Amino acid sequence: MTVDKKALLFGLMSVFLCGIGFSIVAPVVPFLVQPYIRDPGDQATAVTLLTAVYAGCVFFAAPVLGALSDRYGRRPLLLLCLLGSAIGYFVFGIGGALWVLFAGRIIEGITGGSIGTIFAYFADIIPPEQRTKYFGWVSAVVGAGTVIGPTLGGVLAKFGYAAPMYFGAAITLLNVVFGFFFMPESLAKPNRLKKIAPARLNPFAQLAGILSAKNLNRLLVAAFLLWVPNGSLQAIFSQFSMDTFAWKPALIGLTFSIMGVQDIVSQGLIMPKLLKKLGDKQIAILGMAAELTGYALIAASAFLSFYPLLIAGMFVFGFGDSIFGPSFNGMLSKSVDASEQGRIQGGSQSIQALARMIGPIVGGQIYVSLGHAAPAAMGMILIAASVAVLHRYRQTPRM
Repeated sequence: MTVDKKALLFGLMSVFLCGIGFSIVAPVVPFLVQPYIRDPGDQATAVTLLTAVYAGCVFFAAPVLGALSDRYGRRPLLLLCLLGSAIGYFVFGIGGALWVLFAGRIIEGITGGSIGTIFAYFADIIPPEQRTKYFGWVSAVVGAGTVIGPTLGGVLAKFGYAAPMYFGAAITLLNVVFGFFFMPESLAKPNRLKKIAPARLNPFAQLAGILSAKNLNRLLVAAFLLWVPNGSLQAIFSQFSMDTFAWKPALIGLTFSIMGVQDIVSQGLIMPKLLKKLGDKQIAILGMAAELTGYALIAASAFLSFYPLLIAGMFVFGFGDSIFGPSFNGMLSKSVDASEQGRIQGGSQSIQALARMIGPIVGGQIYVSLGHAAPAAMGMILIAASVAVLHRYRQTPRM
């Protein structure tokens, strides 16, 4: 099996533009919510609920999209979902009322489950023994997008807080056009499902089925425990920066970009060396330890009101996140055969979405009631538990 270069180019371009489109809106969400909320505590709750609603929609949509892509191919599903995301960004930018912001996030969330299909697309075109390396490339390209996105979003906010949303819609539409003309189908017809069982469309049934697999349950539970605080951090970071350090969108965007820089540096310089000496599981645990340390520094920055600790924490956290993702996706994709990639990636995306729905809700509430350091402290506790679970995982490779 050789890698289709045209398919690889589309996939990498797709995740790059998705990285820009998703991250460009992050610095301005609290400022878009602000006109509709009077109480600062309610503002933090609204910001985190917007993230939770998006993740909830992904949770319900991901298994459906994964199953449909296993049956009809990756190409039509990805193009449709990218178009839906563009509409979601546009509606969010229009605003005018809080419910309109939620409507935009719902539209975007329903089509946001396509990320599982994108990973299934890469699994289709990449030989199993090379997937961890290529998933590292994917992380680096997403990193490049997330370096540009938040910084660009902060700059565009000078022309109005809705400007990054409209730009995100335009970037996503560009991806649709690119995919329509250049994206090849990755899933050959002999490898497609002959029919879709109704249970494949039920997110709870999918969740139960995937978690019951002995070679996957510990891996997915460990990832769930990691994704809960990650979702909380992502949702609350802009509000945290506003409240603790009185930062503006441009500075918030620049700090968000640290995550993208870490992805590029890690995949270009560090990950190739780690792959020569460590296995996927060992790399994942190293990443989790770095994330735990990052949370500790972020919590300390809140206690001491000392922003250099926050920046240091984001660098350490970003390094951990950049090496955990490729190693996790490598382990996951190697555990099932070609006809199951959409199901397993869609199921994984559902679990991630569930975690990112719970994380912002819990994180937002403890942020308001227990203080600004509480979400980071939750991250330290849950990642310690995650390491303990993953330590017991034993991989059973499938070609």
